[in-house]
Amino acid sequence: MHVEASWPGKTPGMQLDRYLLASSQEDFTHNDVWRVLRIQSEFVSGFGALAGIGPAVSVFGSARTSEDNPYYQAAERIGARLAEAGLITITGGGPGIMEAANKGAYEADGVSVGLGIELPFETGLNKWVNKGINFRYFFVRKTIFVKYSQGFIVMPGGFGTLDELFEALTLVQTEKVTGFPIVLFGSEYWGGLVDWLTKVVAEERCISPKDLNLFTVTDDPDEAVDVVISALMDAHSARQAKGL
Repeated sequence: MHVEASWPGKTPGMQLDRYLLASSQEDFTHNDVWRVLRIQSEFVSGFGALAGIGPAVSVFGSARTSEDNPYYQAAERIGARLAEAGLITITGGGPGIMEAANKGAYEADGVSVGLGIELPFETGLNKWVNKGINFRYFFVRKTIFVKYSQGFIVMPGGFGTLDELFEALTLVQTEKVTGFPIVLFGSEYWGGLVDWLTKVVAEERCISPKDLNLFTVTDDPDEAVDVVISALMDAHSARQAKGL
């Protein structure tokens, strides 16, 4: 879904995200104006590709999770349950947890979406994606995740997963998005983070104690999906009550 472009000073294989962030201020009048148009085109492509797809849930998690890992199997079950509930599964389109969720949705005859990203160690979308788009810029991709998702289910993962998790928590905390359920799957994996948020961050009053209610922790794939569905139904009822 993207057009290859040759930018002044861009070396072969260099990621555009990296090129953008490495550019000097003096580049603006020469190159950055054109880069803004490139960024705009990615937004347009993303909006166009996913316009009208219907209610969707994003599943995040590590690209390094193997097929024999229980988390892979849980993500597959989550994708299937989402499809059975009439919800679209959106992932980053890569291997590991993302592949598992896409596979579960695909095999349950659901819509399986992949939002890929240009990375040096990942190539292409996994084979279970039946609607996909590739991005060059992380911030564009994250905007598309939030715009077209009604909730996040966050499986064990690394820096990218944590980035997506805290982006969502910040948007909910600041009410940039409302009625947006966030589920952390895997109490053992997320336990240390939750303890730190509770005993350090909240205790230091860097967040409000009520902010700890912005997410739900579970070890049950069915419960993860049920939490999302329940939140979406509550949000729908609230909109109806307001006549929206």
